[in-house]
Amino acid sequence: MNTDRLKWDERGLIPAVVQDAGDGTVLMVAWMNAEALRLTVETGEAHFWSRSRRALWHKGATSGNVQRVEEIRVDCDGDVLLVRVWPVGPACHTGERSCFFRKIEEL
Repeated sequence: MNTDRLKWDERGLIPAVVQDAGDGTVLMVAWMNAEALRLTVETGEAHFWSRSRRALWHKGATSGNVQRVEEIRVDCDGDVLLVRVWPVGPACHTGERSCFFRKIEEL
């Protein structure tokens, strides 16, 4: 896997939009560093970089709500990833299927 053409930010991160491969629902947005991307490709399950904990995390490692990766796409500028997954359980830590369950009017 050649990641040289990706545009990592100054912290070595790239945003990853996670989408349900079945119905197209946007499930979450997270960050990846090169190691998270490598692990995702190697294992077939989503791994991310936690900016708050400053650590790698395997989505669903503790909850069981893993995300099995169908494919990873990159946008035309090379600065955002689209990770299409088959989710096992909800994506959001609140228990919601998607992290995008609230509308602006509800805030």
